[in-house]
Amino acid sequence: MNFYKAAILIVAAIMLFMGAAAADTGVPQVPETQGFTTGTTIQALGTVTETDGLTWILTTDEIPPNLPLGADIYYTTSYSENTIADQGLVSYTKSSALDTAQKVTGQYNLNAAKVVEFIGLDTGRMITSEDAVIDGAMEILLNADEQFICPFAAPVGSYVPAFCNIVEMGSSADLTLASLTTSMDERHVVESGDPGVTMDYSAKITGFGDVPAMGSVAAFINVHTQEGRQASVEREGFEKASDLIYQETSTAAGDITLFQKVMGYDSKVTGVLPANLPD
Repeated sequence: MNFYKAAILIVAAIMLFMGAAAADTGVPQVPETQGFTTGTTIQALGTVTETDGLTWILTTDEIPPNLPLGADIYYTTSYSENTIADQGLVSYTKSSALDTAQKVTGQYNLNAAKVVEFIGLDTGRMITSEDAVIDGAMEILLNADEQFICPFAAPVGSYVPAFCNIVEMGSSADLTLASLTTSMDERHVVESGDPGVTMDYSAKITGFGDVPAMGSVAAFINVHTQEGRQASVEREGFEKASDLIYQETSTAAGDITLFQKVMGYDSKVTGVLPANLPD
């Protein structure tokens, strides 16, 4: 391969790890828990489609009529995939798992991973998109010493302040030839604040051997975290003390030798309000 040919190839290898030190407490499980898994393997010459959609709401109170007002701790998780591979040779493999029971460090409530290989014929084309969101909020003060397994993690009488945090990750691609791999996992159902809330997402596109992938691809992360303080336990309302907004999008188009993006979000209680709050 000469220098000119190498110069016109787009190589997008971008890695991001974002650890947000926030007050995400997670939310305890409900008495009844559910779990399900799915596995899909397709090899075809023609058309293959995959459509997935999940929305999961979990609170420490009843789900109010006007979401999300009215709940002390409120979490919403959503995940979707839409893929259509038309007029080509397609190999599609995907596994998904959901478990609504509480988890510890290294365990997750939701997992999804897929590998897709596509070689378009004539006007063959694959269009695919994936999106994952975790949104958590708390509008009360929690006793910090009750949020950790370790009895020395927080002083007796200290508090966890209010928060409102939302994170979105995902990718999209329009390809005529490519090998695509994506994976995501998230955790927000926990017994204590020790494990914290987490979400990870990765997307990787390559060609086959010396032949690059052809088309366009994008991957993104959007983060908005808001953390509060309160002057006193008796005082109504909360003072927003931190407001963090972060957005990142990476794209590549043409002959793509490599596109890789890795993203991670971690949020847990790393500080508490003192036991004796000022009036």
